[in-house]
Amino acid sequence: MTRPFLLAAALIAAPVLATPVLAQDGGADQVVATVNGQDITLGQMIVMKQSIQDPAMANLPDQALWDMMLDQLIRQAAVADAAQQDAGVRAQLELQRRNTLASATVSQIAETEPAEAELQTAYDRLFAEAGNVTEYNAAHILVETEEEAAEIKAQLDDGADFGELAETASTGPSGPNRGDLGWFAADQMVPPFAEAVAAMQPGTISDPVQTEFGWHVIQLNETRLREAPALAEVRDQISQMVLREKVEAEIQRLVDEAEIDKTEGLDPARLNATDLLGAE
Repeated sequence: MTRPFLLAAALIAAPVLATPVLAQDGGADQVVATVNGQDITLGQMIVMKQSIQDPAMANLPDQALWDMMLDQLIRQAAVADAAQQDAGVRAQLELQRRNTLASATVSQIAETEPAEAELQTAYDRLFAEAGNVTEYNAAHILVETEEEAAEIKAQLDDGADFGELAETASTGPSGPNRGDLGWFAADQMVPPFAEAVAAMQPGTISDPVQTEFGWHVIQLNETRLREAPALAEVRDQISQMVLREKVEAEIQRLVDEAEIDKTEGLDPARLNATDLLGAE
């Protein structure tokens, strides 16, 4: 949280005298002071304390912190009471009010942890197809022309070492690593490369393949089916996803059920009419 409630000491220097009031237990709505008819409540004091970021201030004894915060709120209330509430101030207050209420609603929706059945359903939805995705382990040599690629393929057919040729001839970033690309799924590669790899058998070397990056000679080492992670390994991520979906669904439900009337015909350029904010 920010610190919107603390006023600079230089803002108001005059002392404020408050008339003692007999305390009654009213919970967060308990009035701790009034300024020109404005109530300062215990709830406001608690929220103000939550906004304090200075450890030295937060660790003050309760009485000292109480006196300091109440003095600040009294000063704030006295200054706020003198404010001229033009259109800009009214708009800002309403935006802050709605944002605070909306944030509170979202927090309430997200308070309930997802049930185990919800987590399992989401997990199944995400990873149901995991075992059907083939991953490839391959290496390649990338050159600029088809002629260069054909010459490299001929050398490999004659028994040249793939890794050594990749180190000396490949222009790609994997060249110094003997052309190794590690494990990847087809959708991680550009289509011509992915199609060529999918048509190969492990242990074979492709004919030259053209992509937007140049010409490739590919060696397919191994294939495997992708394994889904255990639910326990991704529980936190799944839980956050389910909560996010529940919040979004509830927000959409509230919007769908709201009675909304949009004023038509307003010129969008009026967004720039900042002079209107000073109008009464």
